[in-house]
Amino acid sequence: MSNIQIIKRLYKDYTKNFVPKILLSIFFSLIVAASTASIAWLLDPAIKKIFIDKDQSLIYLIPLAIILAFSLKGISLYFAKTILIKVGQEITKLIQLKIMKSLIKADSEAIDKKHSGKFISHLTFDVGMITKLVSTVILNLTKDSLTLIGLIGVMFYQNWRLAIFATIMIPLASIAARSLGKRIGKVTIEAADRTGALTSYLLEIFKNHKIIKIFQKENYEFKRTEHFINELKNKVVKIETVLVRASPIMETLTGIMIAGLIFYAGKLILKEELDINNFFSFLAAMMLAYQPVRSLATLNMGLNQGIQSARRVLPIIDFENKIKEKENAAELKLDKAEINFLNVNFKYNEEDKKVLNSISLNISGGEMTSLVGHSGAGKSSILNLIPRFYDCESGDINIDNQSIYNLKIESLRSNISLVNQDVTLFDDTIKNNIAYAKLDATDDEIFQAAKLSFCDEFINKLPNKFDTFIGENGYRLSGGEKQRLSIARAMLKKSKIILLDEATSSLDAETESKIQEAINLLTKDRTTLVIAHRLSTIMNSKKIYVVDEGKIIDQGNHQELLQKSKTYKNFYEKQLRKD
Repeated sequence: MSNIQIIKRLYKDYTKNFVPKILLSIFFSLIVAASTASIAWLLDPAIKKIFIDKDQSLIYLIPLAIILAFSLKGISLYFAKTILIKVGQEITKLIQLKIMKSLIKADSEAIDKKHSGKFISHLTFDVGMITKLVSTVILNLTKDSLTLIGLIGVMFYQNWRLAIFATIMIPLASIAARSLGKRIGKVTIEAADRTGALTSYLLEIFKNHKIIKIFQKENYEFKRTEHFINELKNKVVKIETVLVRASPIMETLTGIMIAGLIFYAGKLILKEELDINNFFSFLAAMMLAYQPVRSLATLNMGLNQGIQSARRVLPIIDFENKIKEKENAAELKLDKAEINFLNVNFKYNEEDKKVLNSISLNISGGEMTSLVGHSGAGKSSILNLIPRFYDCESGDINIDNQSIYNLKIESLRSNISLVNQDVTLFDDTIKNNIAYAKLDATDDEIFQAAKLSFCDEFINKLPNKFDTFIGENGYRLSGGEKQRLSIARAMLKKSKIILLDEATSSLDAETESKIQEAINLLTKDRTTLVIAHRLSTIMNSKKIYVVDEGKIIDQGNHQELLQKSKTYKNFYEKQLRKD
């Protein structure tokens, strides 16, 4: 997108909704401009009448008028700024909500490709730059342009020849600002990248703090932290340095203009072509014009910062999911909830090799089917295709003879529950974590799910029972307790299809026994697909598929596979030795 297209897009999608408030701010900016110009103009009669003519009649009136002009300027500037501050925050909220809506609905592939720290940087750093563009830049553009016009009017009123001489500074300042604006855009991109890198790194630190301690890498990580912070510091210093480069340029230009003005004005006064009161009024107008000229000269920098940030944010808002439902997608109608994979091929990226090769399998309705295989064999990929976290490259997946690709995604997923090895919990109460599966669930339903999953055993020992906050991803709970909570959540949903991914791995025998009992209750008479390293949890499965390098190499029940599958038998014997 070009810069003009980005500005049009920001106006159409965000700023347009606040035009009345922006116009009100412009109205107050107009008062600021008029009062500023009147301050310079009032110096003419003040000097002439009070100091030259020694007319005492205006000795009170003119100072009062100057006080009134300054007060009016201050009050109007306050209202102009506060209106646009509120508008800016509203726009910030709108952009952040759109980013989050896009991210929440985004395909798993899109989220996996980018570190979460980068997204956080977009939500904070980049959105801040865009807000500055649509609020501060608008305010400065209107206020300072109108003020400058008013002051130039006063200058021309006092002496048109001096005014022409003084206005040479404006195009000179614009030329300087243009080159600085290009530089600020480039540095802003670099700063945004460094902000994203630092945020990503910090998230890794918080997530892996125990690993850092056990391997005694505190000093190593501190050095890495220093590196990331230094890089960001250097970029911020560059931005601020570029921004203040305008100061020596503007100061030099102002010095040249004032020196030239005094010289030229002195010549005119000596020729009696200019009165001293006209000169002081003109000088005041020109000095007051310094601030708006400087602000307008650096406006291009803020504009470039906002445009470059929008260039990174808008593609996220516009992100189109690869996983889409057809226009006439149907509701899933379940009978037996039987799932069939028909010659399914899959790979995560175009350039990657196939993860699944011609997979065909049957997951019987109301029964447990299991997948066994080495890590990386493709088991989780098979599971992830059912709720359409990813779409297969070719082939089809049917549920009760209905292709999942002809169904509404919401209808499909509403009939599926998932229990992972890596349990995901929220920094909220136990009650709310269970109720996440069904937000309108009654207390009785939540308590029943907790009881059936054996959660009540540890919940009742907690000081606040179901209202206990569990911390980030449930850090106050043990692995088994977190797993039972995830099972309770799945129970509350009451789905006909259950997906279990390594749900009992890395647990002690007693905890595994309780979780297995909870799983038996969860999966009773439901279509269940299980991935498990512990074969003891799947020995009663009606059918077990052995997966190797993305292919189904054997299938049957436990006893059949012990007889005919070397791979399965090898798994089983290794498991016996471990146990």
